[in-house]
Amino acid sequence: MKTTKLVILIMMIALALFLILPNLSWAQDAATVYKTKCAACHGADLGGKPAAKIPSLVSDDAKKLSDADLTDAITNGGKDKKASHAFANKGVTPDQVKMVVSYIREAQKK
Repeated sequence: MKTTKLVILIMMIALALFLILPNLSWAQDAATVYKTKCAACHGADLGGKPAAKIPSLVSDDAKKLSDADLTDAITNGGKDKKASHAFANKGVTPDQVKMVVSYIREAQKK
């Protein structure tokens, strides 16, 4: 009987952790990653800053880029190897890069 109660308790704790962990503040979503890493230059609306030669991420040119090109630009600085974009060296994980690429693609649809 005690074993059954212990197993039920462990299962309940596991279920609670499964439901709670994705919602903790350290579990970032794509919008949060974009806002903390990209928005300062590319803007909250992904429109870029033409006067500073910072490209829009929702422009026709950006829409033509493949996901691999966007991923490379974010991770390694793209074909120009821009140091400001080498986020792989700045603690951004591959999963976070994928989330940002998806976030950009969703914004491009609007």
